[in-house]
Amino acid sequence: MSDAAILTAPVSPPPNPRIPMHAGDDEGETLIATVARNLKRLRTRQGLSLERLAVRSGVSRSMLGQIELGRSAPSISLLWKIARALGVPFSALTTAVDEGGTVVLRADQAKSLTSRDGRFISRALFPVTGDRRTEFYELRLSFLGHEVADPHAPGTIENLVVTRGRVEITVGEQRHELGAGDAIRFAADIPHAYRNTGREDAVMYLVMTYVAPQD
Repeated sequence: MSDAAILTAPVSPPPNPRIPMHAGDDEGETLIATVARNLKRLRTRQGLSLERLAVRSGVSRSMLGQIELGRSAPSISLLWKIARALGVPFSALTTAVDEGGTVVLRADQAKSLTSRDGRFISRALFPVTGDRRTEFYELRLSFLGHEVADPHAPGTIENLVVTRGRVEITVGEQRHELGAGDAIRFAADIPHAYRNTGREDAVMYLVMTYVAPQD
């Protein structure tokens, strides 16, 4: 997933996808506040200063500070860089307090991540609460859409199935053409990309698995 803005709207593209947040967007501000709390908690738990985390992640100290203060809506790519530097799953930065029991995820209340051009939308299909090693997403890639992803944490695996349309998955130097019903499993700790090669919007479902930390 590349440089994309956090949005909390349902899966249809926003009117102006370059604006990461709209005034009065309570759900969006809640997500920003959650990221701020989690970043500070995870950073301090590891004994990292903002300067050290900036060196590890490649994200500037000033930007990290703005995110921790809840004054900046970070892009998807920035969150991936921070999560990798901290050695935690992506969802560890975007989750609220853990909840047990049964959870119903209503489609009209989905919190989605949308690329800046509005062509790529990722919706979490798991409760975004607590640290976890497996994540489940619905991905939508518009006609002619192309999403480039930086390498994730070492050992990360993506298992993806296409349910509509045609998609080309590039993993390193290899390209794989998938149609509806086709699935692929690949190491996501190297550069990879998703391209819509069909004549309609594509829908995919992705299970992402992280390596458990070693004691």
